[in-house]
Amino acid sequence: MATRARRVMGEGGKLAGVAATDMSLRSLNDFVRNLKMSQHGLAFIIEPNGDLIASSIGPNVRHLKDGSNVRINARESDNEFLTAVYHELLELNIGQENNVNAKTFSYEDDVNGRIHVAYEKVKDNTGLEWITVVAVPSKDFMGDVIDNIKRTILISALAALFAIVIGLRILNWVASDLKRLSEAAVQVGNGVIDTPLEITRSDEIGVLATSFKTMQLRLQTDRLTGLKNRDAFERRLNAKISDYDQSQEKKAFGVLFIDLNGFKAINDQYGHNAGDLALIEVARRLANNARSGDMVARYAGDEFVIMLDDVPRREDIAPIRHYIEAALAMPLTLANLPDAPQVHLGGAIGISHFPSDGHDGATLLKVADRDMYVQKFAAKSM
Repeated sequence: MATRARRVMGEGGKLAGVAATDMSLRSLNDFVRNLKMSQHGLAFIIEPNGDLIASSIGPNVRHLKDGSNVRINARESDNEFLTAVYHELLELNIGQENNVNAKTFSYEDDVNGRIHVAYEKVKDNTGLEWITVVAVPSKDFMGDVIDNIKRTILISALAALFAIVIGLRILNWVASDLKRLSEAAVQVGNGVIDTPLEITRSDEIGVLATSFKTMQLRLQTDRLTGLKNRDAFERRLNAKISDYDQSQEKKAFGVLFIDLNGFKAINDQYGHNAGDLALIEVARRLANNARSGDMVARYAGDEFVIMLDDVPRREDIAPIRHYIEAALAMPLTLANLPDAPQVHLGGAIGISHFPSDGHDGATLLKVADRDMYVQKFAAKSM
């Protein structure tokens, strides 16, 4: 058992007593073991001295011959991976840290290769101080999570969600809302980051739910422009195709693939800050000139994509393309530079149509990308 205690103050601010709550470490260990982890990943909770509170891959207590139980210390665990991760944490002196925010690091392991670790302290005003840890080998990451930035985002998200679930389980056992948060955490772990989470509360759980929704939004948003990012666009594109297959009301749609003209010249002549401001202005124009129901996203660098909702025929896309081209062709003022020079960007826009050009997201994007290059080369030859 683990006990949480809180002072109860009476009139005049005098100590009136102590309220205490016992929590079953066995139940908490079972809860952590039921969390969905990757094939070789692990999650565990320890006290600052290394004693296990719970672990996803083993027991937290050892049974003695006299029938009593004793807590297992992480350095003495039968699981070599858990012990190795704990030794790496000791090198960071985490027991002396006062910061409770989530942190990440990685190290090289002879057996599992590069290991990515996230940890966070859970503290409250009753003296509780636990450390939640998530460790995942690089080989467990999904195929599209291939660069360091995406790996960092994913492991931080898993650690934050794990901390939220554990924190809620410890601080307030409110079954219905805790279950919703747990289900949402599993969805994010499975790659579904836009699952709605409807929790309206004014207490700690409500604050955590709001933070969770903010994190969901950030994982889908391009940090520079505020548009949806590439991952969010591709997920929505594939979901729209799935909806089409399952729905009796078959609504065709289109995709625009946009590549800016002359963007490199802005970076070379005025610097990358000017280039960033140009991208922000382009994003604003695309969002303002897209139709209601269309989805605008930054795909990569100076490339943008738009998913056009409800376009019955391929030829219906042409007027929309011309409208977007006209919006991009308007002069752009670099107001942050001396004399505020005007530049002309414009862009080549390729199109594809579902289902006439393909029946999966990757094909639709390839068709639109090829058409974009056709438009770009045609403009240069004029």
